[in-house]
Amino acid sequence: MADALIAYFRQSLPAELATLTEPYIAELERGEYECLLTGEDAKALFGLDDDLDAKRIESQEFSSWNDFVFHRLGALLADRSRPEKQGVFFCVGYAALLAFLQSNVTGPPLTFDPAQLLFPREIAGSGERTQAVRTVLLNSLSMDGIAAYRLTPNIELLCLADAIFTCPPILKHVTVARWAKLRLAFVHQRLLSELSSTLQQVIYDDLELLNDTLIGLHGVHQTTPGAHAEFLLERATVHLHHGHDKHARVDLDKAKEERGFEFVLTGLLGKRTKFQQTDISQLVVLAKSSDDGARQAGQHKEESSDSTNAINHDEAKPAKLDLNDDTLLESISFASSSQDIMQLTNGNTLPARLSSLDPANQPQLDALDSTILLTFASSVTNTSPQDGLTREETLPYATRVLEGGSSNWQVYTQALLVRSRIECHKSRTIERGLLQLQALVDQVIAETSGSSGTEGQSGDQSSSFLPRAKASESASVTERLRYIFQLASPSRWALEAELAARWVQLGGLRSALDIYERLEMWAEAALCLAATEREDKARKIVRRQLYHATDGTADEEIDEDEIWSGPLRDPPPPDAPRLYCILGDLGDSPEMYEKAWEVSNQRYTRAQRSLGRHYLASKDFLKAADAYSKSLRTNQLNHGSWFALGCALLELAQFEKAVETFSRCVQLDESDAEGWSNLAAALLRKGPENQYHQASDRVANDEEDVGDPTLKDAQREMQRNKQDALKALKRAATLKHESYRIWENLLIVSASVSPPDYDSILAAQKRIVDMRGATDGEKCIDFEILDLLVQHVISSRDVYDPEQPGLSRMAVRFIEQSVIPLITGSSDLWRLVSKLALWRNSPSSALDAEEKAWRAITSQPGWEAENEHKWDEVVEATVRLCDSYESLGGRERTEGLGAGAPVAKDWKFKARSAIRGILGRGKGSWEGTKGWNRLKEVMEDLRG
Repeated sequence: MADALIAYFRQSLPAELATLTEPYIAELERGEYECLLTGEDAKALFGLDDDLDAKRIESQEFSSWNDFVFHRLGALLADRSRPEKQGVFFCVGYAALLAFLQSNVTGPPLTFDPAQLLFPREIAGSGERTQAVRTVLLNSLSMDGIAAYRLTPNIELLCLADAIFTCPPILKHVTVARWAKLRLAFVHQRLLSELSSTLQQVIYDDLELLNDTLIGLHGVHQTTPGAHAEFLLERATVHLHHGHDKHARVDLDKAKEERGFEFVLTGLLGKRTKFQQTDISQLVVLAKSSDDGARQAGQHKEESSDSTNAINHDEAKPAKLDLNDDTLLESISFASSSQDIMQLTNGNTLPARLSSLDPANQPQLDALDSTILLTFASSVTNTSPQDGLTREETLPYATRVLEGGSSNWQVYTQALLVRSRIECHKSRTIERGLLQLQALVDQVIAETSGSSGTEGQSGDQSSSFLPRAKASESASVTERLRYIFQLASPSRWALEAELAARWVQLGGLRSALDIYERLEMWAEAALCLAATEREDKARKIVRRQLYHATDGTADEEIDEDEIWSGPLRDPPPPDAPRLYCILGDLGDSPEMYEKAWEVSNQRYTRAQRSLGRHYLASKDFLKAADAYSKSLRTNQLNHGSWFALGCALLELAQFEKAVETFSRCVQLDESDAEGWSNLAAALLRKGPENQYHQASDRVANDEEDVGDPTLKDAQREMQRNKQDALKALKRAATLKHESYRIWENLLIVSASVSPPDYDSILAAQKRIVDMRGATDGEKCIDFEILDLLVQHVISSRDVYDPEQPGLSRMAVRFIEQSVIPLITGSSDLWRLVSKLALWRNSPSSALDAEEKAWRAITSQPGWEAENEHKWDEVVEATVRLCDSYESLGGRERTEGLGAGAPVAKDWKFKARSAIRGILGRGKGSWEGTKGWNRLKEVMEDLRG
């Protein structure tokens, strides 16, 4: 099955143009890129043949070679005698893009030297001039101060594709040109060391336009099966690269549904270790392609077997290393019975097609379905374990692709890479993970090296500990590139850099530095040294790229003690902004960040973000806000910058701007709980402060001022802001369920709105008790707010009905089950319990709570002799207890075994005993006081 873009291109052409363009499309499908790049039209485009319409356009007139191609293409397309020219040149551009990926990502090595085919003879014949042109082309790929990898081979192929796909006539008249332009822009984005906001905007603008255009692919599934699903997978990969994991998951679910692909992560009894005696639950992915998917896989094999590059698919697989562990088995040994499947799928039953699968011998998946599993695993890996699956639960996805086998070489390679990334975090599998990653690096280097177009650049013919695959054991060009845009496989230098980063984690600093130095990734080498507290050497590495030697000595003659404090290099290296920022990080120097901003022509947003962090740390919030504002003018999609700017504005009391900032923050990432919480804080403090104080006083005193419209407006605005803040806090609490601070804020705001949100009050207080009750006890209960809730419950109904669901029953249950067990010394809480019990017509429980409230007061130290205020509190509590005895003691019990009997038959005796006890303990200090006399009066009343 051909690339969906090529198939859709063929369908979109009118019949006459399709016939004329078919030979070129066929060469694309066969991977014969050299034929397309050496055709008569291509030579005319490159200026290698005389063309009457374009002969006036010479390469010397333009600052870069790709500008020359762009203008020459416009002149050639002005000739209307050949209507198929637009399609032919599109094929040339797409062939250049695929050839670039072949030479940098997938292999096998190119059979031609692109410089000899594309550049004029005077440039191609001189290695020095060729390198100069390539340097200009590489510099032209820098975006927002972010440079492309400086040793990227065959960069002229990518620039040729860019010149063709951005040509207005081709972009307007070739239906799939925008899809190809999107692919090229994403490849460009991945060449950069950091994300470019400008490129990101271009990519997402193209995605939005394509989403409407390619909806029509649903109607052409008969001839291009899975085409729209391939686009969804490409978009999911774009989302993942830019950190939008949730959007990626949505596209993956849609692609899975369109293809009729079924898979599930479940549990199955089995053994994982060699010494395991009993079967325990093991995670496994059960997956099966649809019937159409299986047929497509078979068709793909037939097409490959008919090609001139026929291979044996059973043998044509990258090297898969064994675990060779003394404890773990190579693969899980599952129990034989299929009835042992444990439903770990959120209570859902397994689909019928999956429940009958043998987990140890699952059928081979279609390559696109395997890609769905691998992309799904990557989206999970980028998700916090609190919100999604952990690494342990992502491994089965890669294992399913590997153990079931794949019909595509590159898909199988990607599965090995995903598995190695996961295994490098586990002690038992870290060795195999690292060696597998090394094997993949060796494979990619071997498969992408050797063409004349990469001479003198990194990665040429390197040794490896695994033998290089023979041609009969390898895969064809078209098979490797078939799903490359859905997989987004890393380039060879990115894969080597990942291996170096893994060595750093394992402590292999020397191995990592060797890789970085060979790749000439000086920034990464400096960061590697800085991470191991060798900052002096890291600083020297960076300064060497930016400055000349101190005394002007040539670079080749410099010794190790040189500090590189000479003049600045002119021109600076393409990645100078990043290098200056690293210098700033190493020396905490804001001047270096300012220099990075200046060198990048005020485009390198990381410089301003670093400045913002520096000023936030030094409490200079005004400068921090200014720095983050500058960074956001260039990159408005950076979530972290919006959040930091909002925090600085809160500190500066600019609450109106803080509301706008945090609103944008949660728009970019709706799962940011801290952003929602800070938005609520800004909303609560928004508005003229003096008016809020006045409005609050008026509301608190229940006063009205009909003649003061300003005050009424302030009150209404205050309530609107509180309602909005309450919504924001509810969202924050949902996202960050374990944050005590967020729940406490939610509790306070729920009580402050008018009318109070009693359901939220109850939910927040219950959650706070669950989190803090074991450590804080009754201190985690807000008495005033709980009292507000109880008053509302009591006033809402005259009679309590325990059978009727609702807030009343939930509140009663909460106080009985959660509040009462925590009360130790709070008389207020006991009186609240008594009030609620009396409303429930439980006089015995009410009196019991009053007794406990009295004991809580009288158990406090100091009231007998030291503090008259405490003595008055004890007197008041004792009088209240006597009143409770009098009002409740003679009533009938309504609960328990003694129902119908008096609550306290001897209530007078208990009341007199309580008073005598208090008088006896306070006689020495408080006899004759007002409180003493009051207790004596109550005693006389009880005797009478």
